[in-house]
Amino acid sequence: MVSIKPIKLFGNWSQGFALDLHTVSSEFLGYDEYGHEMFDTKRSEIGELLYKLKYGADKSGMNEILDTVVSFLRDTWKITGILDCVIPVPPSKADRDFQPVIEIAAGISLKLGIPVYKDALKKIKVTSQFKNVFEYEERLKLLSNVFTVTSALTSGKNILLFDDLYGSGATVHTITRVLCEQGKARGVYVLALTKTRSKS
Repeated sequence: MVSIKPIKLFGNWSQGFALDLHTVSSEFLGYDEYGHEMFDTKRSEIGELLYKLKYGADKSGMNEILDTVVSFLRDTWKITGILDCVIPVPPSKADRDFQPVIEIAAGISLKLGIPVYKDALKKIKVTSQFKNVFEYEERLKLLSNVFTVTSALTSGKNILLFDDLYGSGATVHTITRVLCEQGKARGVYVLALTKTRSKS
C-alpha cells in the first residue's frame, strides 16, 4: 500500500474521490536536441505507479495499487457495503492491448467480490483527444451522445464508476448523467486513482 492524500470530487454524482494528485510538481528544464520541452516531474506515489503502468506497461505495482484502492473504499470511504458493481470509464485509446482502467476495475471487482461490467458502458462515437480543448462547457458538448449504457445491468444499482486520471470532470459528468438517466442507476460513486493539478 502507498500513502495517499484523498481529494473530494464534486459533480452530479452521489460522492466522489481521487486518491491523490497525479503530479506534485513539474519544473521546466529546457529543450532537448530535437527542440522538445523537458521537465523534471515529481509524481505522488500512486501517480508514479499509475504512470509506470499506463505508459511503461510496468505491472509490478498493480497489487500495491489494488490494495490501496480497496483499503480506501473499505476503511476510509466505507462504501463497500452498498456497491453493486464496478464500471470502468471506457479508455480514450481503444486500440491499446493493455488497458489499465479495465484491468484495475477487474482487480477491484475480484477483491471486493462484486461484479465488474466492462461492457455495460460503451463509447459509440469517436472523440478527438481533449488536450487542446480547455473549456469545460466545450468538452461537455464534444461528449454529447458519445456513451450508451445497457440499462439491464445498471437499473437500480449503486455503481462504482472507476477512472485512472481525473481532469476537468467532463467525462465522468457525462457518464454519470447517462448512467442515471438512460441506465436508471440508483447512485454513482466516482473513484479516480489520481487527479491533475489543473482543470485541463
